[in-house]
Amino acid sequence: QVQLVESGGGSVQAGGSLTLSCVATVYDYSRLSMAWFRQAPGKEREGVAGLDAYGGRNYAESVKGRFTISRDNAQKTLFLQMNSLKPDDNAVYYCAARVGWYGAIDRPGDYPYWGQGTQVTVSS
Repeated sequence: QVQLVESGGGSVQAGGSLTLSCVATVYDYSRLSMAWFRQAPGKEREGVAGLDAYGGRNYAESVKGRFTISRDNAQKTLFLQMNSLKPDDNAVYYCAARVGWYGAIDRPGDYPYWGQGTQVTVSS
């Protein structure tokens, strides 16, 4: 069983930065492939960034060059550093996990474990 708890959301002005964190409660965190998804009002949940168990990273085109995903296996924590935030980044951000190695972020339905979400609000 995996439990995930996100933190770090908040309100910023366009151009600002935020760092999201996701702490996992699990026996062997290093076996997990992790990802950040987001969901804006009226829109489907979309993958933002993924970091697999071997360190491979994937990003959505809309965030490449602005967002950085990283993890600290010793602290069982996933991070999302978000720079140059835009109003289009407004959404609830979710941390997700699955066991094993995968070469892409894939779809929300591919992840069995989810956090509760944290709100990111970017004002223009």
